[in-house]
Amino acid sequence: MKRFFIGALAFIGALSILFVVGVVGLLMLAASSKPGVPSNLVLELDLQQPLPEYTLDTSLAGAFGEEPTSLRDVVEGLEKGRTDPRVKSLVVRIGQPGSAAQVQELRDAVKAFRAAGKRAVAYADGFGEAGNGTGAYYLATAFDAVYIQPSGDVGLTGLVMETPFARDAFAKFGVKPEFSKRAEYKNAVNTFTDESYGAPQREATEAYGRSLFSQVVKGVAEGRKLSEDEVRALIDRAPFMGQAAVDAKLVDGLRYRDEIHDELKKEAGEGAQLLYVDKYLERAGRPNQTGPTIALIYGVGEVLRGKSQSNPLSGGQVMGGDTVAAAFRKAVEDPSVKAILFRVDSPGGSYSASDTVRREVQRAREAGKPVIVTMGTYAASGGYFVAMAGDKIVAQPGTLTGSIGVYNGKFVTSELWAKLGVNFDTIAFGKNATFASSDQEFTPEQRAQLESELDTIYLDFTSRAAQARNMPLEKLQSVAKGRVWTGEDALERGLVDALGGYPKALELAKEAAKLEKDAPVRIVVFPRPRPTGQVLSELLGKHDADNSDDEAAGSQAVLSSQMLEQVRAVYRVGAKLGLTGQGAEGRMLYAPVPEVRW
Repeated sequence: MKRFFIGALAFIGALSILFVVGVVGLLMLAASSKPGVPSNLVLELDLQQPLPEYTLDTSLAGAFGEEPTSLRDVVEGLEKGRTDPRVKSLVVRIGQPGSAAQVQELRDAVKAFRAAGKRAVAYADGFGEAGNGTGAYYLATAFDAVYIQPSGDVGLTGLVMETPFARDAFAKFGVKPEFSKRAEYKNAVNTFTDESYGAPQREATEAYGRSLFSQVVKGVAEGRKLSEDEVRALIDRAPFMGQAAVDAKLVDGLRYRDEIHDELKKEAGEGAQLLYVDKYLERAGRPNQTGPTIALIYGVGEVLRGKSQSNPLSGGQVMGGDTVAAAFRKAVEDPSVKAILFRVDSPGGSYSASDTVRREVQRAREAGKPVIVTMGTYAASGGYFVAMAGDKIVAQPGTLTGSIGVYNGKFVTSELWAKLGVNFDTIAFGKNATFASSDQEFTPEQRAQLESELDTIYLDFTSRAAQARNMPLEKLQSVAKGRVWTGEDALERGLVDALGGYPKALELAKEAAKLEKDAPVRIVVFPRPRPTGQVLSELLGKHDADNSDDEAAGSQAVLSSQMLEQVRAVYRVGAKLGLTGQGAEGRMLYAPVPEVRW
């Protein structure tokens, strides 16, 4: 029997070694057999789903499935293509392009591509198909031409903002939300405590939506050569079917996919081929690969303590304070790094984790490494906290910005358990041992302690923001109060320095590093990708970190599949109601994104 177990273990060990060797061999073979770039090509992009901002590096993602194309991949692919004589044009199928800021980042990239004399064509089966296709159509208007199928429509119906309110549901189930906030516009807790929009929340939400709507109207008007009044009138008449959309000058014709592709290949020249943007980038190489080094650090997802990780249920990521802080330290220690780009896409989260990251941004600047922040979909609450210490902050006009405020509290569930026949009895040692207990309400003393903590954190947040933005505290507090702004409105109020995306941030980074505007630079992501062997070792439980910085620079990645999509849908609803995720713990500086349907 002993020999049997020894033999079995040896067999398993041999299989493990063969597995490792096989994977490494496949990766090396794939790298050595990379095809070239056709001499005449049409870049192709499919935007049926939003592009991820960033995928946590596991170095094996591509080995076990197609690594998703990121927003930066597309931006840099179009940047590369616009100066490549082999690239003749661009064709994009548009479905669900993502948030306002993502759409604006893509619109900027398409406009720059066109400015180089390259043609760009957008098409869709239909924009909305009896639903709301405003966001998709807004992106399409950045192209030279827009087409839909003869059976398609243009659902340019405007924006809708929805917020769930579950006060009555909690009451029915016997759950009592006990929360407090700073200040009146910090609306994260209203879902738990209110039954509809209160005056401050309605004011802030309407202002945010009005700003976004104006951006869409202006973009569509410019793209389709219409007046803004004409666009608003068309929105009020939408949706438009086929020929009606052509007559309204919203699309340039009714064509099928094959007709569009055939025309573009014919225009491109003999032997022209279609090639996905990410495949082109992989074969042609990224731009910005020579010259002085600019570090790129991602701060994506809810801010929590510990390592960055992915959440297979939400489909999102966690910005681990330890991981991002370690990336800054590594970039500062690297003598080749002349400046740092910090890409923030976060609704916030933990106060302490946010402060950990903010501290490293400050230390990087003190070490002589300029930090330029570029904001994605949102940089709110803790997301703004980590960003505010940068030398310059760049946001898209539609970036959800600010929410400078704080909340905390708990759900008291004793009545719910009593309805189910479960009673909790408590023995506590320490007057405030039950402070975070879900079995008991706050005592008057504990409530006073909670209010004092919120006052302290709010003053710290606003004071640091005022100092970082070179603004009197009173002025900063007048635009804080937990209120969210679009990037466009935030610029007017001094919360950001410029509007744009990656290219604008890179321009400011060169300027801060005292480099010429057109100087070539090398963009390097920190923390650097780990070797395949190291990732395999970690999957098998072995960790070779020499110190805490090496340990923190890693990440905990979970690869998810489409089988989780239905579960994710339920999870996201629960998250809005506070029924899943981190709850109140670790989310004092948090701002749920308003649900915008467009």
